[in-house]
Amino acid sequence: MEWVVAQEKIDFVVNSSVLRRRLLRGAGAALGASIVLPRWAHAQAGSGGPAAPPSTITQPPRDFSARGAPTTYFTDPDVLTVDPAFDGLRQPNAPIQRLWTGALWSEGPAWNSVGRFLVWSDIPNNRQLRWSEDDGHVSVFRSPSNNSNGNSFDYQGRQLSCEHLTRRVVRYELDGSATVLASSFNGKRLNSPNDIVPHPDGSYWFTDPPYGAQLYEGTVDAAGGPANKAGRLNPKLGQPPEIGSYKRELPTAVYRLDKSGTLTQVAGEDLVPDPNGLCFSPDFKKLYVVSTGQGPGDTIAGGKGDMYVFDVGSDNKLHNGKLFSNFMIDGVKCGPDGVRADVDGNLWCSSNAGRSVGYSGVTVWTPQGRLLGRIRLPEVCGNVCFGGPKRNRLFMAASQSLYAVYTATQGAAPG
Repeated sequence: MEWVVAQEKIDFVVNSSVLRRRLLRGAGAALGASIVLPRWAHAQAGSGGPAAPPSTITQPPRDFSARGAPTTYFTDPDVLTVDPAFDGLRQPNAPIQRLWTGALWSEGPAWNSVGRFLVWSDIPNNRQLRWSEDDGHVSVFRSPSNNSNGNSFDYQGRQLSCEHLTRRVVRYELDGSATVLASSFNGKRLNSPNDIVPHPDGSYWFTDPPYGAQLYEGTVDAAGGPANKAGRLNPKLGQPPEIGSYKRELPTAVYRLDKSGTLTQVAGEDLVPDPNGLCFSPDFKKLYVVSTGQGPGDTIAGGKGDMYVFDVGSDNKLHNGKLFSNFMIDGVKCGPDGVRADVDGNLWCSSNAGRSVGYSGVTVWTPQGRLLGRIRLPEVCGNVCFGGPKRNRLFMAASQSLYAVYTATQGAAPG
């Protein structure tokens, strides 16, 4: 009798298991189109949010969105150590997070330490965006922004912005007014200021390549200018009435604006063609300047996607310039754009590797030019900055999105 009861229990369990599997198969066949396909369909149509970017790691593909599964069980698989010294800079258990997506081209991230928010530029959309640390909310900070590119905050907490459209550098004062810091040099209009860094002595250093002289990120030259020689493009379309009369007049250069308002060229295109991102070493004795590709209206060959380093003399002039790195990694060109230094002088550089998925993101170098590590992103990275209350979080403005990852170091300068 006991054997019969036991056998009946076994049969019940087996039959129940078989029935459950049959039911699941039937449900899957009947409901598959309504359970599985909508997630795919939403991703394609955009009604459920943007599709996840291509993976930069092995299968299964990584989903950077809030829906994505955890990836970090000790160290993020896309924060890569090349030199063991990088292990002291990367933060264990800290994942790369995509904080927001929806821009056309993200640039110029800068951290406001008082407001505890990040501001960055969405250049083609002619706006600045703000990410608030308290709840992760993103809002439009300034629109129109005159197609601003690089941003920073000076040692008094004032925002600095490089504007493509108006070809000038502005400062937003603490009382809410705005001051034009620089718009011309030797009586000639600037090209399109790109990136800017403050110095403790009250001066500002900025680059002036020609990248804003295009419809997508500013507006072209007036008819006959280098970026509109044939005059077929109308620079006034969609612009305020005062815009559209500028023509490129200056070669590319790096400038220093002192407290008195005097503007001095510290490096011409003979030293750094098409200068882009720049930053000081922590002791302000060296200046690093990125040299990128040829821009609109260039009359000489542009940069080669590398970076130069100069000694900053007591006379505020640059000396002993030399190539810092050509940014070739594993045979792939990881072209830099923006750069920031940490407190030890290591350089954190944005990386544009084009279609070489897995090499765009961030590259990290010693002050001597030795590669320490890489951060892989599924998008081209335009610029970076350190932020957060402890200044130990790296923010990465990458194409359409904003990413962040905690580090075990701190940024060397505000903003």
